Amino acid sequence: MKIDIFTHIVPPKYMTALAKKAPNLSDHVGRVPTLHDMDHRFRIMDKYKDVRQVLTMAMTATLIFDDPKSGMDFAKMANDEMAELVARHPDRFAAGVASLPMTDMEAAVKELDRAVKDLGLKGVQLFTPLKNRQWNLPEFMPLFERLSDYDLPIWIHPVRPIDRDDYENYFMNHVFGWPYESTAAMVHLVLGGILERFPRIKIIIHHCGAMVPFFAGRMVESYDASSTIHGMQNKTKLSRPFIDYFKMFYTDTVLGRGTAGLMCGHAFFGAGRLLFGTDMPYDAEVGNRVIRTIEAVDAMAISDQEKQMIYEDNAKALLNL
Repeated sequence: MKIDIFTHIVPPKYMTALAKKAPNLSDHVGRVPTLHDMDHRFRIMDKYKDVRQVLTMAMTATLIFDDPKSGMDFAKMANDEMAELVARHPDRFAAGVASLPMTDMEAAVKELDRAVKDLGLKGVQLFTPLKNRQWNLPEFMPLFERLSDYDLPIWIHPVRPIDRDDYENYFMNHVFGWPYESTAAMVHLVLGGILERFPRIKIIIHHCGAMVPFFAGRMVESYDASSTIHGMQNKTKLSRPFIDYFKMFYTDTVLGRGTAGLMCGHAFFGAGRLLFGTDMPYDAEVGNRVIRTIEAVDAMAISDQEKQMIYEDNAKALLNL
């Protein structure tokens, strides 16, 4: 079996409600039928009989709504339908991931409890930055503490405003801006002391660790130099070398056909922290290019045992399946 740890969905009932509340966003979703049309999605999945998907929401309330009531209503709607889909199609979907109303932290923790205890969802998806706020702020600590208690992972998905002047041309905001935002989140979580404070917390970073595996050596050298040359000090005193905390993250194989990049991620994180993921259905064939990620993983110069870990074993252990 291959467990696809990072696929996106906009469930049909949620899609209908979104069309009424935010028609411009539902138009975007409509251009990717695999997101909301289950028959379309299943026709593609039928080509990959050994793949089961973990579902994360696209167009979550966290990104769309600033008012607390809409955020809560749509988060609950998303979680109810996510759980319903997993229960109805266990042969298709291995697990669902919760959405939270992040405009209200007390409500977010309450909805997390409901999503995990009552609905059986296997963690939460968060976005970075959230309304220009990074995750090391004190207001988010109750959520991290509760997730650490549940021993369930956080999927962190990058977001970068499409109208940023430095990235608006040539789709750079997506291709290069998103990995940068993931990397910035990792730095805030590490140097902000979150992984020190919650050592049991499990965080899945998108796109094979973003920039960190390739730039790990530069990171160590640059932070050492910043102290020696510029007198800069990290605000948080960590008990171990900071680069060790970056190796605590989990990550996925969402690099298209990028076997070389996967090998870089493998060298940094190790096979035990890599999870098969495709980003379905966000490709030029609205989900039909799952095979390219499989080909990239199969081409890795690692043992069959490690490939088994990446394809299935790590996800089962991480999600308590």
